Amino acid sequence: MKIASWNINSVRFRIEIVEQFLREEAPDVLCLQETKVIDGDFPEGAFRALGYDHIIKHGQRMHHGVAIIARVPVVEDDRFDWQANGEARHVGIRLPNGVRVENVYVPAGGDIPNRELNPKFGQKLDFLERMIAWSKDLNVPSILTGDFNVAPLESDVWSHKQLLDVVSHTPIEVETLGRLQAANDWVDLGRHFVPAPARYYSWWSYRAKDWAASDRGRRLDHMWASRDVAEKATSHKVCEPCRSWLKPSDHVPIVTEFDF
Repeated sequence: MKIASWNINSVRFRIEIVEQFLREEAPDVLCLQETKVIDGDFPEGAFRALGYDHIIKHGQRMHHGVAIIARVPVVEDDRFDWQANGEARHVGIRLPNGVRVENVYVPAGGDIPNRELNPKFGQKLDFLERMIAWSKDLNVPSILTGDFNVAPLESDVWSHKQLLDVVSHTPIEVETLGRLQAANDWVDLGRHFVPAPARYYSWWSYRAKDWAASDRGRRLDHMWASRDVAEKATSHKVCEPCRSWLKPSDHVPIVTEFDF
């Protein structure tokens, strides 16, 4: 079974490249973040035409939004308000084999890494703290994936020194994400298959005229698994070519294959 995750940055605006990805990669489950659409306007027809008949949506107008698309039967399992303000940032499903897949879009956190000067940064840290509390009580086979908006390792960013004070790579974010990982002994599947210090990016800013030449990337997208599920993972890849497709997202998909 292939499970993919992609911050698509508007599913309707980029539906053509989503279709292209599904035709080329054929994941069994696709977790989307930042869908930016209310549930009634979600482009279900495009997915159903490609055989993805199981669609779990949690959207809102213009901002945020998550969805899980599958060609295997799935059941909605949960949706948590880790932002504590009603934003559509999480949805979870249960696969036919009982494994849960949790799809999350962690807040970006604004531009200033200071809770007092920038409330959005505090909201991001609080969001992660709520995830930590949830994770401590988790005792079922699970996959946690999505846009975590934190690049924890030095080799997860193009310049560790230059980004130490930039939101997404600050020490407090890295420490908090580390506690989230430890709370359920999550296995970071990306770094399991691409061990540090190998380069691993999943996001490149739109500001770069030539993203590939400058390669100022960050690893903001993650897929983690509980130990029992991680043992069944057989491969993992980052679909970098998608960043050059027509009307690309600034994120690219990540894909893990499991032997179950």
